[in-house]
Amino acid sequence: MNVNLLLTSVHRLRRRLAQSVAVQRTNALIAGLCLSVAVLGHAYGKENIMTSKQGLSAAAASGNKSLPVRRSVQTASGRISYVEQGSGPVALFVHGVLLNSHLWRHQLADLSDIRRSIAVDLLAHGDTEIAPDQDVSVTANAKMLKEFLDALKIDQVDLVGNDSGGGISQIFAALYPERVRSLTLTDCDTHDNWPPEAFMPFLAMAAGGGLRGTLDAMLADKSVYRSPQALGPAYEHPEQLSDDSIETYLRPFVRNPQRTHDLERFLAAFDNKHTLTIEPQLKTLKAPTLIVWGTDDVYFPVKWSHWLAKNITGTRRRVEFKDARIFFPEERWQEFDKELREHWLLVEEQASQKELATAH
Repeated sequence: MNVNLLLTSVHRLRRRLAQSVAVQRTNALIAGLCLSVAVLGHAYGKENIMTSKQGLSAAAASGNKSLPVRRSVQTASGRISYVEQGSGPVALFVHGVLLNSHLWRHQLADLSDIRRSIAVDLLAHGDTEIAPDQDVSVTANAKMLKEFLDALKIDQVDLVGNDSGGGISQIFAALYPERVRSLTLTDCDTHDNWPPEAFMPFLAMAAGGGLRGTLDAMLADKSVYRSPQALGPAYEHPEQLSDDSIETYLRPFVRNPQRTHDLERFLAAFDNKHTLTIEPQLKTLKAPTLIVWGTDDVYFPVKWSHWLAKNITGTRRRVEFKDARIFFPEERWQEFDKELREHWLLVEEQASQKELATAH
């Protein structure tokens, strides 16, 4: 961990907070942040304050001086952990299996000049805390998102999903269309095309009781995570994924046996009946929708982007990123963020035109 960079970030946070809250509250917050860093160490400190060079460079490039803040909120589904940055209309980012809110760090840094960007940790992932018997299926996660927004008193969001988070986003949009200002889907669970064939060996391993051993192996030797036998195929350039990022993704799953078991239950609940059930509602969804797809995805071929574009009434644009793979929001974030900005701007312009026409 770069201690000087951390202290600089803390001092900046102190100055910013001092303008809007009492000194006593500021000191308490800073003390809490410092204690968290001391206890959790470098693997989790960056979850409270952005310390990654990539994240800071993204913020600097955009001229954005805000910092991401990790918070949690209690819901009926558990205490949901999330990271937010920026101000304005809310954009909600939903990650997929084996990841957490860290996936969206570049989006939070780069887009927080125009959005209050929120990246949530799904049930059984990241720092979210749930009961041992909590349903962790994709539909349960979609319902959790509704509870999450209710708890934060957020009416509408620009919803962005990837991988199983994209499937969850589809379910959320189908069940609660009034909560979706716009929708963006990247390579994700679609219709009956999941679990994907390429992910079946991992599911079989988990069902056979090998999950904890596999997680331990990937944490002990990060090259295992990047290998073709593990998560390597999910990345265009797996060798560029940092050890810190792998640690941030996987460490929460092995904090205790219950955390590992929760992930086992999440994997065991994979069933495309969840997306098939909401297909009729999806076909009536009018929220302006952007579909961005990597052309070299071994899990979700490009044809499924065409299926989504055809079946979601509100689809405005479908984009292909040549040679990109499923986790391109992390690898090719500049290109993706450009598409998001343009999509959101168009949505705002159309909303303004509609209001103007109604007024006259």
